[in-house]
Amino acid sequence: MLEIELKKQGKISRLTNKTFQFDQRIKDGFFSANYFLKSRKIVAENEPNHIVTMQWFQRRDDSMLCGIDEAIALVHTFAIEPENLVIEALNDGDIIQANEPVLKITGKYEHFGFLESVIDGILARRTSVATNVMKVKKVIGDYPVFSMADRQDDYLTQVGDGYATYVAGIDRVSTDAQGLWWGGKGMGTMPHALIQICDGDVCKASDIYLKSFPNEKVTALIDYHNNVVRDSLILARHLGEKLNGVRIDTSKALVDHYFDDKDTSGFDPHGVCKELVFALRKALDDEGFHYVKITVSSSFSAEKIEEWVKEKVPVSMYGVGTYFVNNTTCGFTGDLVMRDGKPQAKEGRANYPNPRLKKVNYPIY
Repeated sequence: MLEIELKKQGKISRLTNKTFQFDQRIKDGFFSANYFLKSRKIVAENEPNHIVTMQWFQRRDDSMLCGIDEAIALVHTFAIEPENLVIEALNDGDIIQANEPVLKITGKYEHFGFLESVIDGILARRTSVATNVMKVKKVIGDYPVFSMADRQDDYLTQVGDGYATYVAGIDRVSTDAQGLWWGGKGMGTMPHALIQICDGDVCKASDIYLKSFPNEKVTALIDYHNNVVRDSLILARHLGEKLNGVRIDTSKALVDHYFDDKDTSGFDPHGVCKELVFALRKALDDEGFHYVKITVSSSFSAEKIEEWVKEKVPVSMYGVGTYFVNNTTCGFTGDLVMRDGKPQAKEGRANYPNPRLKKVNYPIY
């Protein structure tokens, strides 16, 4: 079984060092803020061997922690004499509060301090993504949702973001990279580009899709001509039960042609609006296409999804991208708070107790 599944069942405690494909330049400080590198040299040459404690926290209540396993593996991989460090940590997936320490490392500063900002970044990114996904999961109810976040940031973020998405409860992703750490695979059918290659003919695009993938049903993007209801019916009549569903991805800059002869004064008809989805569902049902599912995407947030779920908009699945990853919800800070067994921190900071922290054994392989 996958490590993450075993972890959820409590059969293993953490993902291991082997899970993560670290850039070996981390060891040389390539990704560390320069002043940490200078401090390591200064301390090693002038004030070595002090035993310090560094703790990490963030400032937002009800966040979902993620990146802890990765941070621990990072320390075990690149710190000097990691076997002599004492690491105490919470777990990926824990709900944390503002100012609650999630990770503490005790040992010689010159052995691990240069990793501070790298750990900050790991925890900030993974926790932000997991928290954003958690917010969607809380409001989504029984509706499925998939992550389209592969296109919202640098491709190198996909693996870690996909893991954070999974920790928060979503296992439908767009790329294999997003599923790498937990064994998931990318899903999807046709992009707008396939319809364009077929000279705008969505029926032809679906036909050649089925020719190449005969054992799959089609879920077609249906907003190519900005005429969702008309084109969905044309495609449903053409494919029959080979059509699994349609996905509406209308730009917020456009108003679907369905509204060309209708009064839209009581609502905003731009983009993927509720009224368009209700109209499409009715049109499909009226012609007996009850089995055709409706997926929506384009600018969906937790707030928008919550509103749609409450109003029972007939959506089969939501696609979410930007909301998951382009939002630094949780920024982490690492502080030295103890020196040689005595409190030592800048004003306003202290060694905050947290009984939830558990000591982490070394090594984890």
